[in-house]
Amino acid sequence: MMSPNKNNSFKHLAAASMAAMLLGACGTTPPAQFYTLAATPASAAGVRPTQGAQTFIEVMPVAVPERLARPQVVVRSDATKLDVLEQDRWSSPFNNELRDALAAGIASRLGAIDISRSGRQPDQVSYRIAIELRDLDAVRNGQVQASFGWSVTRSDDRKTAVCRLTVVEPVVGGAVSDVVVATQKVVANAAEAIAGNVRALQAGQTAKCVG
Repeated sequence: MMSPNKNNSFKHLAAASMAAMLLGACGTTPPAQFYTLAATPASAAGVRPTQGAQTFIEVMPVAVPERLARPQVVVRSDATKLDVLEQDRWSSPFNNELRDALAAGIASRLGAIDISRSGRQPDQVSYRIAIELRDLDAVRNGQVQASFGWSVTRSDDRKTAVCRLTVVEPVVGGAVSDVVVATQKVVANAAEAIAGNVRALQAGQTAKCVG
């Protein structure tokens, strides 16, 4: 028969071994990676702001499909399966990240001030922009395809442009960062198209929709 002291020693050893195994398992979990949709200064270098009077825009919260309204990056693995990548995340929930990236992209192309969070003075003409991301599919070593719809409304005469756009960008590589780069390009295309609508309304022209 094992003595009480030896029995207690065995229990302590077993508990210590279990704790070490748990700590070892935790230590193998890779750290989370965080990504942004914001354009780098280099990618925005060729953007030419609109010249003339100051432009004010008001970009509303962007509506996105429910499956994407989360901080995790979502990629499609086959025709019926989506992978929610727990260790690969946007710097904020995707709908917020997308809204901020679009607002920054539109503002930089127009040389505009985004008054979405500050409000505007009664005598300021502004352009209210409501955007919906209708669909987005991202495939590693494949492509990112996104469909947008939006409206741009001028505050003084209520003239409105309503447009939609489908953008496809290749994903050059199998890394999540390659998916992010392609998604950034998709967002840049949408920002350019929306900025074009604002320019048309500024000039009193009919806004032209692309693709």
